[in-house]
Amino acid sequence: MIPGGARNPKQLEAMMRRLGMSQEAVPGVEEVILRTRTTEHVFRAPEVSILTIQGVRTYQVVGTPEVRARSSGGTDGAGPSPAAAPAGPPEEDIQLVMSQANVTREEAVEALVAAHGAPAEAILKILTQGER
Repeated sequence: MIPGGARNPKQLEAMMRRLGMSQEAVPGVEEVILRTRTTEHVFRAPEVSILTIQGVRTYQVVGTPEVRARSSGGTDGAGPSPAAAPAGPPEEDIQLVMSQANVTREEAVEALVAAHGAPAEAILKILTQGER
């Protein structure tokens, strides 16, 4: 084998096994959606595979996404309903502020809203208020 050269698929598979790697295709995937706070990347009929290296699974999505502004309820009814959407900061942020600043839930939510959802800023605000 020449490094960087073409490889026989069987040789590649054997080498992956020796390194503790495996790859499997996920058949029949209709759609994959990656959501950020502001956008959705929608892959329709992508090729999806799972690469496992020493017990860690990595998903690979191949396709061309449609990038759009994030909707609160989804366009096809499959997403969460607006009634199920959380009002206010995420629960993990609330818990973080409560534990780090030693405040009640209400105080944590109030600080997060004032800090525009930034947990670190909310914690600092609470802690510096206590010093005055």
